[in-house]
Amino acid sequence: MSQVPEAPSRREFVKKSTLAAASFFIVPRFVLGGKGYTAPSDQLLIAGIGAGGKGESDIAMFAKTGKARIAYLCDVDDRRAANSRKAFPQAKYYKDWRKMLEKEHKHIDAVSVSTPDHNHAMPALAAMQMGKHVYVQKPLTHDIYEARALTEAARKYPKVVTQMGNQGSSNDGVRQLMEWYDAGTIGDVHTVYCWTDRPVWPQGIAWPTTAATPPAELDWDLWLGTAPKRDYVDHLIPFNWRGWWAYGTGALGDMGCHLMEAPFRVLDLQYANSVQASVGSVYVDEFKRGYFPDSCPPSSHVTLTFPKTAKTKQDITMHWMDGGIQPERPDELGANELFGDGGNGILFIGDKGKMMASTYADNPRLLPLSRNQEVTVPQTLARVPGQANGHYGQWVEACLAGAGKTKLSSPFALAGPLTEALLMANLAVRGYDLQKPRATGQGFDYPGRGRKLLWDNQQMRITNLDEVNQFVKRDYRTGW
Repeated sequence: MSQVPEAPSRREFVKKSTLAAASFFIVPRFVLGGKGYTAPSDQLLIAGIGAGGKGESDIAMFAKTGKARIAYLCDVDDRRAANSRKAFPQAKYYKDWRKMLEKEHKHIDAVSVSTPDHNHAMPALAAMQMGKHVYVQKPLTHDIYEARALTEAARKYPKVVTQMGNQGSSNDGVRQLMEWYDAGTIGDVHTVYCWTDRPVWPQGIAWPTTAATPPAELDWDLWLGTAPKRDYVDHLIPFNWRGWWAYGTGALGDMGCHLMEAPFRVLDLQYANSVQASVGSVYVDEFKRGYFPDSCPPSSHVTLTFPKTAKTKQDITMHWMDGGIQPERPDELGANELFGDGGNGILFIGDKGKMMASTYADNPRLLPLSRNQEVTVPQTLARVPGQANGHYGQWVEACLAGAGKTKLSSPFALAGPLTEALLMANLAVRGYDLQKPRATGQGFDYPGRGRKLLWDNQQMRITNLDEVNQFVKRDYRTGW
């Protein structure tokens, strides 16, 4: 893909505003907004798209830096936005992010996006095209195509400061793992395991058959956004949408960025070249396996292969396990010693040793645990003040300083390929349930099962099972 796609909604306003903002970066705020404004070099004016849930905590953390002002709030659900509106009463409130950017772009320096996964890419790309810095919650996007588009947009708009909201990437843990590996402590890594006890919401179920009336405070059509038109159902909002492919990305989308980020950083991974998966079954009767293609499965085991990098001597195999599935305990770990953090973890296997960590790469440990008292390596990497909590201030400071002036933990150059990896894993998971009617008219074949999918990174497609490529890039609903 050679060009970043234009946002399909309100193309004219995006084009016009992009031209108007082409030379805009950091200028005195009074030039744009009259007397009484402070300069953006002193205070960052942020528009929060998604003001409830994680969005609520994100914008609160930006404000806590003392160097950002929450100038605008946008949410499709007044109930979810209520706390943020109370906390930031001076912030003008919108329900439609497109209208907010169209009307207020001259008074916005940066945009935070914390919506359901299916609506991440569009506002982020529109903001970048207008020269606004962007902070996007994990996973960066819903589709592989969108992740590649935002990665390329970050290159196309070099003055835009980008950060993904996997705050654990600012923890000390990943830096300790990098220092151990760079010092040769465990030798050359060839295999990595990442696992989680998620999902903690329903998956492997049928879509509800009973339609409900949307709450008066919710604009259901705006919540759907890019997704197909569908009747509102109960128990989807605010959390369970994660288990439905139209809106979420399952356990991989929820935890993949927190667990796979450390291997990406430690081993300098980029794009995988093959993937295979098996998924948990749900039986609805005797010998009758349920078929729920709209829903993510209850569990999965995915194996990704990455080409060798400058930091490895061979290809790397990465295993992902969710739904409570865990790898075999390492022999070096004692019977009563905790594996990962109990429910989640990361394990690196090298030719001279092993190391593991918990969620967010917290609590990194060499194996056997006695090595942690025996091994000392120099600190070569700067730490982020405040660690995970400092992830927000790191982005704010970078926006104020100007692109390229300070180091970020999860810029789109890293977050894009990382997101593509977990979404590629989802390709194999979704491919596992592809049905193909048999020529006899009796039953179905499942061509995605028992197969390794081969990935052409330049063409962004699976080369040996074309049917699965429908999930690389979805069609947006008309008007989006």
